[in-house]
Amino acid sequence: MSAWSSDVAHTSVTTIVARGERSLRSYGEEVWRYRDLLFFLVLRDIRVRYSQTVLGFGWSILQPLLQMVVFSVFFGALAGISSGDVPYPAFSLAAVVPWTYFLNAVSTSSLSLISNAQLVSKVYFPRILIPLAPIGAGLVDLAIAIGLLFVVVLAFGIVPPFPAVLLLPMLVVLLVLAASGISIWLAALGAQYRDVRFVTPFFLQTLLFVTPVIYVVSEVPERLRPFYSLNPLVGVVSGFRAAVLGQGSVPWGAMFASFLVSLVLATFGLAYFRRVERGFADIA
Repeated sequence: MSAWSSDVAHTSVTTIVARGERSLRSYGEEVWRYRDLLFFLVLRDIRVRYSQTVLGFGWSILQPLLQMVVFSVFFGALAGISSGDVPYPAFSLAAVVPWTYFLNAVSTSSLSLISNAQLVSKVYFPRILIPLAPIGAGLVDLAIAIGLLFVVVLAFGIVPPFPAVLLLPMLVVLLVLAASGISIWLAALGAQYRDVRFVTPFFLQTLLFVTPVIYVVSEVPERLRPFYSLNPLVGVVSGFRAAVLGQGSVPWGAMFASFLVSLVLATFGLAYFRRVERGFADIA
């Protein structure tokens, strides 16, 4: 027998067997084991967002502030849209703050798998961490913007009502859940269908007008409000105005509807994400 034949005969063969579908609990435990990687991805997104910019974190203040001015001029002054019993700048900013976080988080997360294609194709880790990273990174901007909101509200002589203002942490959790549920869907679909990058801006623009950012919820016809509340941002925005401006009572019903819709979106989105996750390395 030749030396070459002898080497072939003694060469070991390694067989890789793919594991079957894991339970949601084991998947969650695996994501938890990679929490340090999620923290790294969040820090990376924060650094990349403001690298080589003049204002840096100042954009966290300037973006909602400019939107407040634009909405106040065009919708409040020129269009004459009612803001209830509060000044329109404070009224609009109370909605612009959560909306800006949602807009930036969903826009970035929807393209996250494509923009991280090299990382997805070379290293194994739970892919769900990639669309979750922009959602975590945006919390820094959200915290700064909430600080701006309190400054503007106090400048208009409005004192946030107590104890309703203590609901803000709960509203932030609802906002994060809503952003996560939609982002997981768009990220998974965006890795498979490049059309998503064109659909997402139109979807978000439409969602702006079916969210009470520039008008009060009372302007929506009573018969349409049950369907209107299916928008998970309705309860969040209304809750922000009740907690910070004291406008109306706390919308417990709308907030509960936001929680249920966001939870359903996140649950089915995660199930779909896990089903197509194995193919991301080939299509991203």
